[in-house]
Amino acid sequence: MSRTDRTLPDTALADSAGQSGVPGADPARWRALTFIALAQLMVVLDATIVNIALPTAQEDLGISDGNRQWVITAYALAFGGLLLFGGRIADLWGRQRTFIVGLIGFAAASALGGAATGEAMMLGARALQGVFGALLAPAALSLLAVMFTDAKERAKAFGIYGAIAGGGGAVGLILGGFLTEYLNWRWTFYVNIPFAIVAAVGAYLVIREPASARNRSTLDIPGVVLSTLGLVALVYGFARAEHSGWTDALT
Repeated sequence: MSRTDRTLPDTALADSAGQSGVPGADPARWRALTFIALAQLMVVLDATIVNIALPTAQEDLGISDGNRQWVITAYALAFGGLLLFGGRIADLWGRQRTFIVGLIGFAAASALGGAATGEAMMLGARALQGVFGALLAPAALSLLAVMFTDAKERAKAFGIYGAIAGGGGAVGLILGGFLTEYLNWRWTFYVNIPFAIVAAVGAYLVIREPASARNRSTLDIPGVVLSTLGLVALVYGFARAEHSGWTDALT
């Protein structure tokens, strides 16, 4: 079996039951949780850390007041709109592979945002972050679901994951203020790169997906289009309501 396809037959997982203490459980599942949680922390951090750096970035890049909101909205639209599609891609392509691609893409988009020289480059980088975040997030959740087969362990794993997701927003505000004050607003993007590299290397070495967990049914193209357009419209409506109000016709 090639190293790039890190799926394991169910028999291999069952053979490890004596080492894991739970029949059929992956013995490396708790180490895998470390890297999955690290990736989740990166995604949650990015949702708040940029808010702190935005005024400085706006001044440096000459972003107008009218377009400033799009630094946040571009990420939200891409992430929210493609989230269901990202989960389906993980089913078809493999959760571990999708997770790693999401991490590498997110790191590349963060590097692009940190190196932005103008408004268009910044908005494009933020949209790309949202696209790769939409691959990363559902793959991470589904990896937890298939790697933790015991109900009690699964609840504990999701509890840890949820605690990191909840606390990451506050950490992002603090870290964003520190980086903007003592380094540069660009480091609010660059800080994602080491997170992504560590999580991607760890995922490649540790995470193994059960072969039976794949769902290779045909991709529902009309469903993908409708769900993506519907989610984009919903996210855009909420974003527009912030500055135009709920009575605005387009909202």
